[in-house]
Amino acid sequence: MDSDYTPAFERGMADQLKEDDAIASNPDKPTFDNTIVAMERSGRILARVSSVFFNLKDANGDAEMRKIDTAMAPRLSAHNDAIYLNAALFARVQAVFDQRSTLSLDPESLRLLERYHRDFVRAGARLSDADKARLRDLNAQIASLESTFRQNVLAEKNASSIVVHDRAELAGLSDSEIASLQQAAVEEKKPGEYVIRIVNTTGQAALASLENRALRERIMETSLGRGSSGGPFDNQATVVQLARKRAERATLLGYESHAAYQVEIGTARTVAAVDELLGKLVPPSVAKAKREAADMQAVIDQEHGGFQLASWDWDFYSEKVRTARYSFDESQLKPYFELNRVLVDGVFFAAHQLYGITFKERHDLPVYQPDVRVFEVYDKDGSPLAILLEDFYARPSKIGGAWMNEYVSQSGLFGDSPVVGNHHNIPKPAPGEPTLLTFDEVTTLFHEFGHGLHGMFSHVKYPLFAGTNVARDFVEYPSQVNEMWAAWPEVVRNYAKNYKTGEPMPIDLLNKMLATRKFNQGFATTEYLKAVLEDQAWHTLKADQVPSDVAAFETATFKKNGADFAPVPPRYRSTYFSHVFASDEYSAGYFSYIWADVLVADSIEWFANHGGLTRANGDHFRATVLSNGGSIEAMTLFGEFTGGGPEIGPLLRHRGLDESGN
Repeated sequence: MDSDYTPAFERGMADQLKEDDAIASNPDKPTFDNTIVAMERSGRILARVSSVFFNLKDANGDAEMRKIDTAMAPRLSAHNDAIYLNAALFARVQAVFDQRSTLSLDPESLRLLERYHRDFVRAGARLSDADKARLRDLNAQIASLESTFRQNVLAEKNASSIVVHDRAELAGLSDSEIASLQQAAVEEKKPGEYVIRIVNTTGQAALASLENRALRERIMETSLGRGSSGGPFDNQATVVQLARKRAERATLLGYESHAAYQVEIGTARTVAAVDELLGKLVPPSVAKAKREAADMQAVIDQEHGGFQLASWDWDFYSEKVRTARYSFDESQLKPYFELNRVLVDGVFFAAHQLYGITFKERHDLPVYQPDVRVFEVYDKDGSPLAILLEDFYARPSKIGGAWMNEYVSQSGLFGDSPVVGNHHNIPKPAPGEPTLLTFDEVTTLFHEFGHGLHGMFSHVKYPLFAGTNVARDFVEYPSQVNEMWAAWPEVVRNYAKNYKTGEPMPIDLLNKMLATRKFNQGFATTEYLKAVLEDQAWHTLKADQVPSDVAAFETATFKKNGADFAPVPPRYRSTYFSHVFASDEYSAGYFSYIWADVLVADSIEWFANHGGLTRANGDHFRATVLSNGGSIEAMTLFGEFTGGGPEIGPLLRHRGLDESGN
């Protein structure tokens, strides 16, 4: 029950403070076991409560959970400060750290010691008492602002549904898609209408098919306007305050900016390194997007459209260009991408071929929502490996986007096996209709399962290093590597079968699909990079440099960086950019997807050059990358897998952004 969460949080916090106070006041000489391992063992109840609450709040939250989130955010921040700003506790950590060269620790244990010391220092353990007090206040304010941002994004997403009265306006959508809009209207107590629900990205799936330009414009303008309309869910002031408070905290901790603070513990290390990568990627991406736009404008002019291409036209006319160039459009693919077949004969099939793991659906375990499916995962030797939850469908109680989380992290210290969840926001079809996916949704299934593999294959001693607990700009690497199998011919042939007849996708259609993988990459890369530029711009400022006009700042940022091309909007505007403003996790770190993609493009070439989908390759990737979590430096893992360092050339070729432009 929701009423259990607050007392459970309070019990968990109280117990952890008692445990850590006992460590701090231990009269014995500080050792690795009685200080570092003891801290790693502390807080078990709080960790369990937090995992359950925050995962369920995002996947199937309600109004009461959102109230608890708002109330608990500053309290949890204060609890964290009570640990990391405890002078006596830090003194013991420092004492063990100072003698690290004489302790004969195994590599994972030494890394754990170094991580605890680093985390204490970065959390402000060396500050004066006055500065610690200011830091506590800033952390509490930031936590509260992040909670406000989260609540506003979800509330406005649910309040921004597009209501259509006349079915004729929906020309271009299939009968099953229209039926799902009718079902959404019933669920929102608007029977007889058609409801198009907004997802959290700027782009909306219906834009690719709707023939009615006015409706497309209405959808795009609604999407872009979220959080900035002056209504009850306006996030503009929240964004500004978050940027200022984060900048002030970074200065207090001795950093040039919040971005400098965040990037220090990744593989990029410096803001300059991130800027250098963006400088190499923005010009060719925008240039290709402009070539793509010219192709679409030519179609509009041939049809005597009488208008200039706008953001709400892009998806619709890119499909026309795709159809003309490759003699097929996305709608031809959908009958071959039925959800369960993609999951079982695609995602699970590729995992079995690579790693030898198998899956058995469990119907005897309780779930938090009827649509959630549960699988027990068995290792290559038949032993139980993990529990996997698959939560596919969009609903008002779920936040936007797709993500993986861990309800239980693997740990040798506690003997825990992983419980992993993959979450999506696929529109649920009308009752009795099949769930047919776009190829983007197929790719996302493989992507999130890649995160799941990272969690399920984790084989470390300390939970701090388990699964996806790696450098922020490395966490997307394993998941993006797993995306490659979505388009691998052997895998596609196994899952891409007509949902009515069972016939495989025709070879010519498969070849056309594979040939279009570089199609529209100017748009895809530019919309992503514009979001990265927003993130970097907000978080490289000093507190007194943060402007109050969000829209003007975004426009100036795009112009400054050569990305001011209006037909391609950012994947997220700041006011609904949950990755970077709903928590600190991805703030000043959204670049990690493209940073990881440099590694991914190298890795795709490695797999292709070593025989592709084989057990030997899968076992090598598992042993060098997936099983180690954060227990070894990320770039060391990459080097052990590929045998060398990353280069940007494969990424440019992979996305068709090299000089050939193909």
